[in-house]
Amino acid sequence: MTREEKAVIIDELKEKFASNPYFYITDTGGMTVAEINNWRRMCFEKGIEYRVVKNTLIKKALEVLPTDYSSFNDKVLAGFSGIMFSAESGKAPAALIKEFRKTKASEKPILKGASIDSAIFIGDETLDTLVSLKSKQELIGEIIGLLQSPAKNVVSALQSGGNKLAGIIKTLSEKEQ
Repeated sequence: MTREEKAVIIDELKEKFASNPYFYITDTGGMTVAEINNWRRMCFEKGIEYRVVKNTLIKKALEVLPTDYSSFNDKVLAGFSGIMFSAESGKAPAALIKEFRKTKASEKPILKGASIDSAIFIGDETLDTLVSLKSKQELIGEIIGLLQSPAKNVVSALQSGGNKLAGIIKTLSEKEQ
């Protein structure tokens, strides 16, 4: 690979890292060709872009970003590395990794590191944490539900109280007769 080709790849990666707030670095080394093809197909179906890139090129592309990714240098950017880019959800790649592992009964792909809105996660043990993250839309939905519940409680209390009051008045009026 020539220097010009490397420069083009680094520029592409810089743009991808800058435009995608969520990316995962995985290790799919040791997987068969059929498993890799299934993995790539599942990524495509979920709208996740998967690319295999040299660690040195990834390192150079990460250096220009405002977030400090130097913690990736030792453990994450070693060995075989593939990058998963997700534009919409920070937990979609983690869920996909879990789903793929269940279907293939394998420990591959291994999560080496992830960046979720510039928060850094290192190691495969963080996969469960990443799966449990809530998306922006889920959080907004929960907040709206929490804001609506007191109003609903007041309305239902007023409605039930009105029925009780009408019942009491009716009972009292019947007793007087």
